[in-house]
Amino acid sequence: MSQFNCMRAGCRDVFHAFLVENAEYEGFFEIPKLDYSCEKPLKIIAFSKVIKSKDYDCWVHFFEDDVIFERIWNNPRKYLSILKKFKGVFSPDFSVYRDMPLVMQYWNIYRSRAIARWLQDNGINVITNVRWGDRRTYSISCCGVPKNGTIVVGSHGTLKNVNDREWFIEGLKYVVDTVHPKTIVVYGSIPDSIFARYKEKGILILQFDSSFAISRRKEDA
Repeated sequence: MSQFNCMRAGCRDVFHAFLVENAEYEGFFEIPKLDYSCEKPLKIIAFSKVIKSKDYDCWVHFFEDDVIFERIWNNPRKYLSILKKFKGVFSPDFSVYRDMPLVMQYWNIYRSRAIARWLQDNGINVITNVRWGDRRTYSISCCGVPKNGTIVVGSHGTLKNVNDREWFIEGLKYVVDTVHPKTIVVYGSIPDSIFARYKEKGILILQFDSSFAISRRKEDA
């Protein structure tokens, strides 16, 4: 795609084809495939804090409002040298809400993989963050995800509401049955009613509290 785009004099790369110029694709919608990772993160840091941070022994996550990290899509080159200082990056967590038009959900899954592919091509360790909505997104949410490695999921904000919880449980089962992760990194809570079955299968569950949970603990201290 990018080669064709570059041949057109004066044409701007408005859909960021450069991110996937070295990519291989998977599925009908051609989602970029990512490299295998079996990393086991010990510390994480939010993208919004990386510019001022001096603690580089962390993995960068994007479990924040989309508006905070939309800038990495708009200008990824600006943040490349900053992200290279850290242990690695979780692929961006662009929102996949069930009430969004389906094409936008697919677009956000694509954008997450495209940025992750480009970061890997530039020497950054990446663990794939898997985000889904309803059943229409289950298959595409697994496209490009390496099998038998480490993945990231976000449970924060998905378990309190009964309906959201059911979709999370069903979607997680689909993901695990499809990509067979050996390690699942979870941003948010890990209730036994959901995660015990995966621990029993020998899957390592690495849990990190959400920023909200951490702030609540500080308020209660």
